[in-house]
Amino acid sequence: MIVTRLDHVNIIASNLAETARFYTELFDLEERDGPEHMRPDQVRWMYDNAGNAILHLNTPDFVRRFDRMVAADEATGAIHHVAFRCDDFDNMTARLRARGAEYKINDYSSSGLKQIFTFDPNNVLLELNFIVI
Repeated sequence: MIVTRLDHVNIIASNLAETARFYTELFDLEERDGPEHMRPDQVRWMYDNAGNAILHLNTPDFVRRFDRMVAADEATGAIHHVAFRCDDFDNMTARLRARGAEYKINDYSSSGLKQIFTFDPNNVLLELNFIVI
């Protein structure tokens, strides 16, 4: 078996609306309801421009099929970070500055890569990778 892509990341969000807005504004993801059996006030799914639900956002009180101890707004346990391949480095840094977000840039242009590290509203570390030609 071969992994073909990252399917989705699930984030427990104490402020669902703020978290969905963060991902909409920063990454141009589309916010939608989850499946019919999931309440929109507990679940928001974030879609990329190809129609893939890449982020599943749920409130702490959402009933999960495989539950484990997690705490919204705390460090992400065994998950160190979530990485996204991105386009338009300058636009992303402008968006982060406009939000007043803290971020760190790693410039490996000589190797064809620039990175930005930042946090989402739930203290999830995000690695944003930009291919430099």
